[in-house]
Amino acid sequence: MVQGVQIDLISEDRLSRLTSMEKIRLILDGVKEGNIVVLEKGLAPEEATKLIELTMLEIRPDGFSGIEMETYPAREDEGGLSSVISRILGRKNRSRMTVIGPANQLKTIRKEKDLISAWISSR
Repeated sequence: MVQGVQIDLISEDRLSRLTSMEKIRLILDGVKEGNIVVLEKGLAPEEATKLIELTMLEIRPDGFSGIEMETYPAREDEGGLSSVISRILGRKNRSRMTVIGPANQLKTIRKEKDLISAWISSR
């Protein structure tokens, strides 16, 4: 039997066809199975909040330990507007790639504006 960690790379196209709750279930179900989930385009702030809320409800002492999540923030100059002007005009700060995994398997070592360095262990 092959040992290792499964990494699910989910495209922006696939995510755009799902409702918010479908995205959250897809992510949470994958992580609960021990997979690392990488989203090409991150979640909306409301979706990320709901993911955390549902995760907290599903944590069990002898089972699911929760999630670890890191996201690249949107570029400040994305769309030609600075972040201050974007906020004034009501543009939501959109995240880019997001990495999500089981808290007991994924540990963020370093996060910079263009690099997420993580340590992933098999069970």
